[in-house]
Amino acid sequence: MKKGFYTIMSAQFFSSLADNALFVAAVELLRTSGQPEWQRAALVPMFALFYVILAPLVGAFADAVPKGRVMFVSNLIKVAGCLMMLFGVHPLISYAVVGLGAAAYSPAKYGILTELLPNSQLVKANGWIEGLTIASIILGVLLGGQLVGQAVSRMMLGVDMPMLDTGIDTAPEAAIVSLIALYAIAALFNLKIPRTEAPLQPMTGSVVALVRDFSSCNARLWGDKLGQISLGTTTLIWGVSGNFRYIVLAWAAAALGYGTTQASALVGVVAIGTAVGAVVASMRMRLDQATKVIPMGIAMGLLVIAMNFISNVWTAAPFLLVLGAIGGYMVVPMNALLQHRGHNLMGAGRSIAVQNFNEQACILALGAFYTGMTKFGLSAFTAITVFGLVVAGSMWVIRRWHASNCVRYKDEVDHLLALARSDKH
Repeated sequence: MKKGFYTIMSAQFFSSLADNALFVAAVELLRTSGQPEWQRAALVPMFALFYVILAPLVGAFADAVPKGRVMFVSNLIKVAGCLMMLFGVHPLISYAVVGLGAAAYSPAKYGILTELLPNSQLVKANGWIEGLTIASIILGVLLGGQLVGQAVSRMMLGVDMPMLDTGIDTAPEAAIVSLIALYAIAALFNLKIPRTEAPLQPMTGSVVALVRDFSSCNARLWGDKLGQISLGTTTLIWGVSGNFRYIVLAWAAAALGYGTTQASALVGVVAIGTAVGAVVASMRMRLDQATKVIPMGIAMGLLVIAMNFISNVWTAAPFLLVLGAIGGYMVVPMNALLQHRGHNLMGAGRSIAVQNFNEQACILALGAFYTGMTKFGLSAFTAITVFGLVVAGSMWVIRRWHASNCVRYKDEVDHLLALARSDKH
């Protein structure tokens, strides 16, 4: 791997670590301030909001500006969202601003991989990036849980600034202050990311033109006989997993009687499994073999439903570990295949923006659906059943779709697979 790859990994780790710890802190901030549960569930779709709204802009921006600079600015936006929470802006609005930073960050983070590395290293690079991202999820949710817990928060709140009233009086607020430092570390790594030789693609001056260009890119990726399969699969996986963080928190409270700190550890268990699955996939899978993981998605959906029958942590922990491993093993080759097709069709930044738009739209839709169920009093168990049925049924449809493509468009699919086996972009 090239030297710049490790700088990208370091920047991604600290930024994602802060993102995931902030999610737990925001949940606890809403809980301790007496807000209804549906608002806690709404954190997930609010984070996804700007991914959807600004999708036509952030991809073009990532292709028009050096990607290290894009990632630096994105982390500054996340810091602004944290400061908004501390200065009394509603956590849902503040967390949406953090999501704005993440929306701008993602096309640059993934797009630079296709500019820096050959096709033969894309699956491996995605395995490392996803594995490290998931490690940051594990540590982030655990860190967030500990920061809002009594032991650590009491120590942080006990630190006084002479002759200065900071206004930081609660555990979630103290946690948010500490997370700003992590975003600052990530921003420093962003400044060290090398400039690649890939030419910049200037943005057009008209928003209407950008929307039209984005719509064209979206249609091209959905029209590609491999791109549509990988995009459909990753959209579904991320749509479910994006909401699964909160569902596990709610399920742990209902089934095991856990508080935020204890429940965050179970979210970490899912992420550990995902990291293991991602690393194994990066070692075993090739780009042209990515579609072979589709049947695993049907099994994953059925396993999600089986969570309803678990009532103790000794069963829950290994079960969640396996569930996470399946997701990690699926998403790495599918992400790599999607990046490969997108880079060939329209450029790295635009293709990642299309991917983010579809995935975050799915997170937004499923999150809004779950929030609505919560608002009207339905249980976490009902939500788990619905999510499991959606995953299993949708993956079955995608499997049939790909099988049909392999018959009806055999020559085209064979040609695209041959390109995936080559290091030529």
